[in-house]
Amino acid sequence: MPEILPHLANALLYAVLALYFWRTRWPRATEAEAPGASFSAFEHYAVLVPLALHTVLLARSAFLPDGLHLGVGNAVSAILWLTVLIYWIGNFFYRLDGLQALVLPIAAAAVLLPVLVPSPSPLPHTELMVFKVHLVIAMLAYSLFTIASLHVLLMTLLERRLHDGALPRALSQLPPLLTMEKLLFRIIWAGFILLTATLVTGVVFTEELFGKAAKLNHKTVFGVVSWIIFAALLCGRHVYGWRGRVAVRWTLAGFLALVLAYVGSRFVLEVILGRA
Repeated sequence: MPEILPHLANALLYAVLALYFWRTRWPRATEAEAPGASFSAFEHYAVLVPLALHTVLLARSAFLPDGLHLGVGNAVSAILWLTVLIYWIGNFFYRLDGLQALVLPIAAAAVLLPVLVPSPSPLPHTELMVFKVHLVIAMLAYSLFTIASLHVLLMTLLERRLHDGALPRALSQLPPLLTMEKLLFRIIWAGFILLTATLVTGVVFTEELFGKAAKLNHKTVFGVVSWIIFAALLCGRHVYGWRGRVAVRWTLAGFLALVLAYVGSRFVLEVILGRA
C-alpha cells in the first residue's frame, strides 16, 4: 500500500489540474470574456508540479539495479510523461489551451500503471547503444502521435461546436481550423520521421544482435502497418489535399496500429499470458 500512495498523489494532482482546466476552459464563453481569455503563467507552470513528481516515480519504477524495466505499465506511463512534457514545451509557441483538459486525465491514469501492471523483468540488451537510440526514438514517436490523435479530436470538437454558435472558452481561444490543420500535419511529419527511424534502428539492432533482419512478428507487422497508414496520409495530403474527416480517420487508424505494435503485444504477453 505505501508503494502506491505517491502514484495516487501524482494521479490526484493531474486530475485536479484537469478538472481546473475543464471548469475554466470548457464552459461556454460569453462575448465579453472570450477575447480577453488567456493562458496565465501560473497555469502553465502549475503543470510542472505533477510532471516533476511523475518524472521521479517513473525513474524509480523503470531504472532498477537489475536493469531497465519497461513493461506495458512503465511504457505507457513514459509515453504519457513525454506527451505532457512535449505539450508543455509546445505551449510556449502555440495556444492550445483546450488540450490540457484532454491530456491530463490520461496522464493521471497512466501514472498508476507502473504499480497496477508492474514490469516482471528487465529488458535485455539495454547496454547496447543502438538499442538505447531505438528506444528513445520510439518513445518520441509514440508521444508525438499521441499528441496528433488528441489534436484531431480537438479539431473535430471545434468543427462541430462552430455550428452551435457559442463556443466553450477553450475552443474560442484556439487558432483557426486551417492553422490547427497545418500544425497537425507538422506533428504527423515529425512523428513519421521518428517512426521511420524507429523501424530502421530496430532492424539495425536486430542485425547487430542476431546477425539477421527483424523477424516477422506482431510488433513488426503493426509497426509497418502504422508506417504505411501515415505514409498514405501524408501522400494523400500532398497529392489530393486530404483534410478534415479523412485526416482524422487516417490519423486515428495509424495511431491505433502503433498502439497495437508495442503496447498491445506487451499487454498480451505480460497481463494475459503472464510472461515477460
